[in-house]
Amino acid sequence: MSESPLTAEKDPATPTTPTFRRGKNIIAVASGKGGVGKTWFSITLSHALARQGKKVLLFDGDLGLANVDVQLGLMPKRDLNDVIRGRLGLDKVVQRYEEGGFDIIAGRSGQASLSALPGQRLTFLRDQLLEVADKYDVVIIDLGAGVDRTVRMMAATSTRTLLVSTDEPTSLTDAYAFIKLGNAAGMSKNIGIVVNQAPNTIEGERTYKTLLKACENFLRLSPPMMGMVRIDPRVKECIRNQTPLLIRSPNTEAAEDVEKIARAVMRDMAETRAAATA
Repeated sequence: MSESPLTAEKDPATPTTPTFRRGKNIIAVASGKGGVGKTWFSITLSHALARQGKKVLLFDGDLGLANVDVQLGLMPKRDLNDVIRGRLGLDKVVQRYEEGGFDIIAGRSGQASLSALPGQRLTFLRDQLLEVADKYDVVIIDLGAGVDRTVRMMAATSTRTLLVSTDEPTSLTDAYAFIKLGNAAGMSKNIGIVVNQAPNTIEGERTYKTLLKACENFLRLSPPMMGMVRIDPRVKECIRNQTPLLIRSPNTEAAEDVEKIARAVMRDMAETRAAATA
C-alpha cells in the first residue's frame, strides 16, 4: 500500500459542521467514480426497502446525467427540469413505480445546465426535498459520481451516505477522495461503505479493509462497512432488460445481499434517531 494513491498524502483539513437541517430519513448513495453500480444499487435498495413495507422515494440526484428512469424502462412526463425551471414544485414530479412499490423523482439526462446549478437553485431544491421527505419512511438519493459541489451538498442533506466502491484501484482512490472531502465538510461521520461486485465475501472484506486502513492512517476515520454485494451476472441482465433484480431474479446472491443491506440501513436509521433523542 505504500505506493498507492490512497496513501499519497495526509489530510490536515479541519472539519466544519453543516448548519442546515439533515433529513432524518434520507440516505444518499454516492461513488467516487462512475461505473461501480451506484444507480443499480440505489434502485435495488429502494425496491428492497419497499418489499420490507417501507414507504420509499427514490430521488435521481445525478443532475444532468440521470438514468434511474432508463434502468427502470420509464418515460417520465415530469422530471427535475420542471422543478428547476420553476414550472412545478418537487412534490408535483413524484411518480409511482408500481412494479417496485416505490415512488421516484426522475432527473433529466443530457441537460448540462442541471449539472452546474448555481448555489441558490441547489439550496431551493434541497429545501423542497426535505419537505417532500417528511411524507416517506425512507428517501434514497442517487447522487452523481464524483465529489463536486453538487454531490457534496446533496450528500450533506442525508443522515447516512452509502459510498459504493469496487476493488478496482481507481474506485478505491476516488472513494478515499470522497471521504477526505467529506471530512473537510464535516460529513465524514455519516459515511458508510458498500463494496459492490465483490468476487466473494473474503475479497469484499479485503476491499473494505484496504479503504479503512487508508482512512484510519491518514484521516483518523473509521467509516463502517454497511454491506457488500457479490458479483452476479444476472445484474447485467436486469439492467439490459430494464427490470429490477428483485423482480427478474429475486433469489440470487446479489438480491440477498441488497436485502441484507436494506435491513442494516433501517437498523442504522433507528439507532441514529435513538441517539439523537437520548
